[in-house]
Amino acid sequence: MNKTIEKRIGNNIRILREKHKITQEQLSAKLQINGCDITRSALAKIEVGQRHLYPDEIILIKKILNVSYDEIFQMDN
Repeated sequence: MNKTIEKRIGNNIRILREKHKITQEQLSAKLQINGCDITRSALAKIEVGQRHLYPDEIILIKKILNVSYDEIFQMDN
């Protein structure tokens, strides 16, 4: 995957998470409860574009944060 795109998507996830006033620890715990094996550290790496996102992670992040795929994959701004 393109590094610029990974960084942008990660930043979008961070912005959406902060908008919902959820910490990385809280989001990773909610992901774990829903069967996604991810640590706070891995989530931090996703948010800065240092780790790839898996489809199941994207689906659960969308569900937990109650956002659209468009919001996660937004490329302008």
